[in-house]
Amino acid sequence: MKFLQKLVPGLFALSTYGAVLAQPAVIPGDYPDPSVTKIGDTYWASATTSNWFPAYPLLKSTDLVNWQTVGNIFNKVPDWADYYFWAPEITAENGKVYVYYTAHKKGGNLCVAVASADRPEGPYRDHGPLVGQSDGSIDGFPMRDETGKLYLIWKEDGNSVKQPTPIWAQPMNEERTALTGEKKELFRNTDAWEGNLVEGVSMIRHGDYFYAIYAGAGCCGTGCTYATGVARAKNLLGPWEKFGQNPILADEGNWRCPGHGTVVEKDGRYFFLYHAYDKQTNVYTGRQALLKEFSFTADGWLTFLPNTPALASVKPVSPRLNDSFAGKTLSHLWQWSVFKQPDFGVRKGALTLHAQPSKLGSAVAQRTITGNYTVTTTIDRKRSAGQPGLAAIGDDDNALGISLEGSALTVWRLERGKKTVVATQPVGESRKLTLQLRAQQGNRFSFGYATDGKTFQTVTKDPINGAFLPPWDRAVRVGVLAMGSAGESSVFEDFVLENTQP
Repeated sequence: MKFLQKLVPGLFALSTYGAVLAQPAVIPGDYPDPSVTKIGDTYWASATTSNWFPAYPLLKSTDLVNWQTVGNIFNKVPDWADYYFWAPEITAENGKVYVYYTAHKKGGNLCVAVASADRPEGPYRDHGPLVGQSDGSIDGFPMRDETGKLYLIWKEDGNSVKQPTPIWAQPMNEERTALTGEKKELFRNTDAWEGNLVEGVSMIRHGDYFYAIYAGAGCCGTGCTYATGVARAKNLLGPWEKFGQNPILADEGNWRCPGHGTVVEKDGRYFFLYHAYDKQTNVYTGRQALLKEFSFTADGWLTFLPNTPALASVKPVSPRLNDSFAGKTLSHLWQWSVFKQPDFGVRKGALTLHAQPSKLGSAVAQRTITGNYTVTTTIDRKRSAGQPGLAAIGDDDNALGISLEGSALTVWRLERGKKTVVATQPVGESRKLTLQLRAQQGNRFSFGYATDGKTFQTVTKDPINGAFLPPWDRAVRVGVLAMGSAGESSVFEDFVLENTQP
């Protein structure tokens, strides 16, 4: 133990806002199905965005534990797809970067597709679907067999129609634009712990074996049952043997339902970047990215190490995010619905968001990373028209928010597309108005306002239950919105998110 403390200073006292955690998230917030690869001396990662856009964040790190978001893979929806941007797998070979990803095909089902770039930052060129079975195809992973032949590994999404979920392998051309030859099944969900599916395969070759680290059971939501198993084979096409003591990674410490990640090597050590839910904030902060070390055993299997020493101290996440809109566009951290591209402009320290005539209007939002936080935004009423607001958002049909309508504030609830008024409050005619949203335990929301930016008054008497907000595969976002008629716009001078302890 003393040796490890010397090797990694601060490892056993890592904290987030003062709370000691045995294993902090290396990418906190909603970053499901994380993928990682090394390009040069830098590690690059991405993750599922589902129906939030832009699709697939690009993060980089030099130590595997401290990450910076530097862009997104898709800033425009690929022509063939419409939603469900899942499970990117980022890889590099021969000077090219490839991202295998899953998306829903217009008029069809889920497909595995590929995009490429000359450098990890992009821009990425989409090459379209590689495979799209009638039941859906997801979770693509490239792998070379023992002869060097390139294959695509993927899951047939049989669980979506109450069928088994085969893991397939099929040859792929070197351009990564088409599959060739015949597909072959490697294995499927046959063990009790796997439930109705196996998915999210990440492969590595070590010694005499190919190893497939995979996820089984239910990935998402408060009732998730996800866990991680391993299988091995001496040849890529099998026969494959599952470990008799699976799952090798299950609920542990402050984390539950771990799985769907990618293996990465650093300095002769092996790590698994994967996602799990925080037991306290659960679905409200989403599936966060964790890093765990594993080693190979004498009998040819692998085991995750308890109390894995990190490669460097995880820097505490800043308790305060303050966007003063000082640039010429929104930062890479902002997201919006894939179904509603917002029309906005950033100029001279203000965000102008043009209204859309829908129940939620036009919205841009950020991930949350704790269950307890306060969000404020200041509206320039003289330059705003329509109904500017602030909200906690699950998706287009589920949100809780506060908005200005003329000289009164309205707190409202949008659930399953039905909007109801919770409270109203006259606010006079001050030019500047600061809206406030407060969250407790991830799902209890209160709303207030200030005319001087400092002294807040509460609009809602009691906290509102927002347990209905997150969809099955996503987490809560918080952001600003502009409701009203086409041609109207709202002007926001800042966006401040402060995380607090319970």
